[in-house]
Amino acid sequence: MRRRHDLRRPAYRHRLASCTRRTVHRVRAGRTVRTFRTGAVLLAVLAVAGTSASARADGSWSWPLAERDIDRSFTAPPDPYAAGHRGLDLAGAPGEIVTAVAAGTVAFVGDVAGTPVVTVTHGAERSTYQPVQGTVEVGWSVVAGQPLGTLLPGHVGCGAAACLHLGRIKGETYLDPAELLGGRYRLISPDGPVPTPPALGAGELQPPVTAPVTSGFGMRIHPITGEPRLHDGIDFGAPCGTPVRAAGAGSVTRVGHAGGYGLRVEIDHGAGRVTSYSHLSSAAVTVGSSVAAGDAIAKIGTTGTSTGCHLHFSVHDAGVALDPAPLL
Repeated sequence: MRRRHDLRRPAYRHRLASCTRRTVHRVRAGRTVRTFRTGAVLLAVLAVAGTSASARADGSWSWPLAERDIDRSFTAPPDPYAAGHRGLDLAGAPGEIVTAVAAGTVAFVGDVAGTPVVTVTHGAERSTYQPVQGTVEVGWSVVAGQPLGTLLPGHVGCGAAACLHLGRIKGETYLDPAELLGGRYRLISPDGPVPTPPALGAGELQPPVTAPVTSGFGMRIHPITGEPRLHDGIDFGAPCGTPVRAAGAGSVTRVGHAGGYGLRVEIDHGAGRVTSYSHLSSAAVTVGSSVAAGDAIAKIGTTGTSTGCHLHFSVHDAGVALDPAPLL
């Protein structure tokens, strides 16, 4: 007859606690979960995974990448269907290991609209990681710091070689992951080295300038007013005087100052689509001019409500603002 372990015996509790401490050390240092044959040690590992669902005593999350660089902050949408930035973009490197922010259960590994995503549930909340090539499977229990997959390039609007879009969701509500990420972090400065341009989309339009995207489409805190506001286009960072080219063939319908947009050129491409080019220093076309894709139409400036030399490029279909990045 096999002898049963009595958890009430002090000597056994001491051995179990010792095993637990060694297991925790291995999980944290090696960022991996190891399976042991000894039943007591396996019990200790499961206990650690189960009791660390809140990750830390203060409920904070661990960082999923080695560096703590936030490329783009969270911006809550004004309503569930409005534009916004529903997570954090963390700067990383292609192929970098992405780790779980807290203990939980893998709920999803697959593609969403062509983007590889991993989702982990943590009780009432869940964390999402994209674009990530998952190395875990649905149903796996994970601990904070355990690898979930590798970071892929191509996140639109990212100013680094690759960005992890980290999401935090409770029910159907998006929350700011930065509230739970522990320790210090750094917001990437626009005054630093020029970042690598993000991967662009389907090629319906031609990029109006060869330059990095410095601010993407969606809700953001306005850099001058400090108020939440829809950024109805994307900004390209380039020196004043850089030529601006037509994104597609069409007819010039507007050349002139437009309030905070400064000097602006608008081109009608037919079928309700209009592109606009703002904060210009000068225009090389007039109303009624016909242009081809790639024709020089203006030069970059900093007119209107602007913090420096850049091009604000917008696309509207039937008067509705679209994110230009997937169209370029």
